[in-house]
Amino acid sequence: MAEVQTLPDYPRGLDFEQVWAGLQETKQILRENAEQFDQWQKVTERIVEENARQIGKLGNRFGEVIEYMVAPGLQDKFREMGLTFQEASNHAKFRDYDNNIFFEVDIMLENGDRALLVEVKTKPSAEDVQDHIERIEKMRKYADLRGDKRTFLGAVAGMVIIDNVKEYVLKQGFYVIEPSGETFNITPPNGQPKEW
Repeated sequence: MAEVQTLPDYPRGLDFEQVWAGLQETKQILRENAEQFDQWQKVTERIVEENARQIGKLGNRFGEVIEYMVAPGLQDKFREMGLTFQEASNHAKFRDYDNNIFFEVDIMLENGDRALLVEVKTKPSAEDVQDHIERIEKMRKYADLRGDKRTFLGAVAGMVIIDNVKEYVLKQGFYVIEPSGETFNITPPNGQPKEW
């Protein structure tokens, strides 16, 4: 990048033409500096956008790692807790164009009577929990429209779950799934799990 130019120092007692020439020179220097600033700003914006994109991809990758770490053993872990699910699926998509219902479930465990919807985040937030509540409410509506009378439960899985978010998840009636050494732990909700 070019060096920023400074304004020339003019002596006292200049005539009009000299002042005018100085103003024109100053105008040109300011224009060039503004163009350089615009170029720097565009480069900076591109760098920021690319970094944000890469960080987003990295966050998604961590989410995928959690899914692939948790999904295979999830049925066994819940069976140990007394909940048996015969089927498991990742990225279950639900589309009902007639009723404008669209959502995706990261991991879904199912049996004839119940289904457990698991939201997977690298670092879940309270907002993610609220989004998951809305997702399960959509699932309930979607199921009701099809005569599906199963009970729906919720869980939130995360690589890092801070204490106040974990407590919030549990108070909402969700299970918490988090890493523990080479495996993961499931913490049941406070009291009975919420059913939809």
